[in-house]
Amino acid sequence: MNVTAGQLKPQPLPREKLAGLSGKETLEMVMNGTLPAPPFAQTTLIHLVEVEEGRIVFAGQPDFSFLNPMGTVHGGWIATILDSAMGCAVHSTLKPGQLYATTAMTINYVRPLLADSGEVRCEATVVYAGARMATSEGRLIDGKGRVIAHGSESCLVFDAR
Repeated sequence: MNVTAGQLKPQPLPREKLAGLSGKETLEMVMNGTLPAPPFAQTTLIHLVEVEEGRIVFAGQPDFSFLNPMGTVHGGWIATILDSAMGCAVHSTLKPGQLYATTAMTINYVRPLLADSGEVRCEATVVYAGARMATSEGRLIDGKGRVIAHGSESCLVFDAR
């Protein structure tokens, strides 16, 4: 994602603005450019494409810079897009004034991802959203509809104060 006219420079989200927004509202504003994308999004070539309460879709473009010594996309990049989607699925359920932090993540890698695979999609949904704990699961799918990896995540939900 390049910064062009009319786009905000990637940066951490302003806490004072987030305090009055639900998680879904915050993510919608990031997706439509009203709030800036986080800095890592530009580096990792990952961006939000769909936001619903309890469901998120990210798209990503693996490229040469993400290759490991074997010539496949590094598992850390795959983990990053899965963590982003699964965490944001939880984020989409938060009330104004709530934050979350990932407490555990499990990933199953089922096939290699190549740099020339094209754009991938990562869809995640909330499995459980309680007062203090939430869980989600996600799948990373390549352009041919094949599952590359899938996982689950647990998050602690807490007040921003």
